Amino acid sequence: MGNAAQTRRDLAHVASNYPAGPVFAGITASDRIYRNLQGDAMQIGMTGLGRMGSSMVRRLLRKGHECVVYDSNDEVVKELQQAGVIGAASLEDYVSRLTKPRTIWLMLPAAAVDRELAALIPLLDAHDVIIDGGNAHYHDDIRRSAELQSHEINYVDVGTSGGVFGLERGYCLMIGGEESVVQSLAPIFSALAPGADRVPVTRGRSRHDSTAEHGYLHCGPHGAGHFVKMIHNGIEYGLMAAYAEGLNILRNADAGRRLDEANAETTPLRDPEHYQYVFELPEIVEVWRRGSVIGSWLLDLTAAALESDPLLTQYAGRVSDSGEGRWTISAAIDEAVPAPVLSAALYERFSSRGDADFADKVLSAMRHAFGGHLETLAAKPGI
Repeated sequence: MGNAAQTRRDLAHVASNYPAGPVFAGITASDRIYRNLQGDAMQIGMTGLGRMGSSMVRRLLRKGHECVVYDSNDEVVKELQQAGVIGAASLEDYVSRLTKPRTIWLMLPAAAVDRELAALIPLLDAHDVIIDGGNAHYHDDIRRSAELQSHEINYVDVGTSGGVFGLERGYCLMIGGEESVVQSLAPIFSALAPGADRVPVTRGRSRHDSTAEHGYLHCGPHGAGHFVKMIHNGIEYGLMAAYAEGLNILRNADAGRRLDEANAETTPLRDPEHYQYVFELPEIVEVWRRGSVIGSWLLDLTAAALESDPLLTQYAGRVSDSGEGRWTISAAIDEAVPAPVLSAALYERFSSRGDADFADKVLSAMRHAFGGHLETLAAKPGI
């Protein structure tokens, strides 16, 4: 890059031409941009050391970055200290161990972010950066970015996908915030992302000025990262529901072999000879993984689950939703965009938790009231 001192001076001049923003003031801006272009190691603080947070720290360490960590669970902090991180005993200790301008990544449940920010803000300085990498609502990102701007603190929202496998596979990062701030954090995003060599380049793709091929992308202004992640998770709900429903139809393809006693309350199976199949679901899923148009990583995970436990006996079938599916449907309504598949997938999760039970009881009560119909109990078939 030529003479380093001259490069820093040139970058300081570049930084002075950026739109006004607290982080790009004088040498702070040039330092960040220089560090970005050089690809040097950065220091980052990580708050929230759950399944993903801990793995992200370990991946950053592997890539040569310095990590300062804080969590209410002292044991996980001690465990990561053995891997080479700098552990903090308190929030004050945590902030004091970070070099200014600080970069702090929050990996917390959406409901805990505002409380954490309220405790952090008095300890921070102008030009610090807070990254929310959890599953926050993008409305909150817009509000938080404005609140933090009044303290001259920068805010970046990052939708993070990769789950418990991200340590090895890397994390898909969908980023929102001021472009200059996002660019200054490129070494962190690049370290966490899968990298361009993880999958082949899309056929016919000619654009080469985007980081998307590396697994991270600046999607737009504040809230854009979590908006894209919100839709990502809504699609995830639909994909998972499609696999689950299809496998359930296969599971019950032996319906003609287990005919119930005829009664007025149950529609008889018209052609039982058409439903005499007993399928080995682990084998079906395995063959789908090889050359099928519905092959995917989700299918790979499903195959592994069925291989180890074909009856899925360790699961009760109570499926949680962490909010993104609801927010996706809300956005679809606001935009007047039909989303019947994603809506049905979300409602099925409600039903799985017993939230349809009362409605079902109302139906039974009405049938009994107008026609004297009694409920019948049917044994659930095995696989």
